[in-house]
Amino acid sequence: METPLQSKHALRAHILPFMAWIVIMSVPLGDPAVRYAVQALVCGALLVWLKPWGFYPRIKIRQLPLALAVGAGVCVLWVLPESPWMFNFTYAHDLYLKFGVRPLGVITGSEATSPYAPEQCGWGLALMKLAGSALVIATAEEFFWRGFLYRWLIARDFLRVDPARVHQGFFILTALLFGMEHDRWLAGTAAGLAYGWLYTRTGDLWSAVFAHVVTNFLLGLYVLATASYFFW
Repeated sequence: METPLQSKHALRAHILPFMAWIVIMSVPLGDPAVRYAVQALVCGALLVWLKPWGFYPRIKIRQLPLALAVGAGVCVLWVLPESPWMFNFTYAHDLYLKFGVRPLGVITGSEATSPYAPEQCGWGLALMKLAGSALVIATAEEFFWRGFLYRWLIARDFLRVDPARVHQGFFILTALLFGMEHDRWLAGTAAGLAYGWLYTRTGDLWSAVFAHVVTNFLLGLYVLATASYFFW
């Protein structure tokens, strides 16, 4: 039987790392690359300290191939609507940018001026951006959105909610809120649906974490390889 103290720790462990990320993101620290590094370090430290994974079984290795496929698929879904290939479909491309991307996410100038470009911030901070995106925030988001919020909406004693239990309304709401967290809200919502489906199908939150890590890592490699810094 879980004690009130353990219940409070579970809430802190699932919520605080993500909340710290959001708070630091809103603080004007000057150089965005430096701020991102601070976000990654603080959020990563909170994850290590609070250990939200302590409330879950170990990762199910047999689920990793499916998680890898979902993670790679979400990356393709994220990039494809704004890839050079889509310039062949001008109407669809413009429609996506108009309705699927919030104004701040639309390309407004040269990607080379991005504060995350290695020539602007140095490779150390650029790689910190990659690591923070792939390892830190991907993990914090999954423990918050899928591990906590989705199940908390179903029952306040969220750790006792069966991961395989699907509540369609809360499932969609969680994915939509996750999507709205991102500039590319439409792709973000689709990603939330994909990670949520993976979680409920496998009953393994680590599968969703791994898929999210794969998505962000592949996206980061694509950004660095093609100078598509508008995704960052």
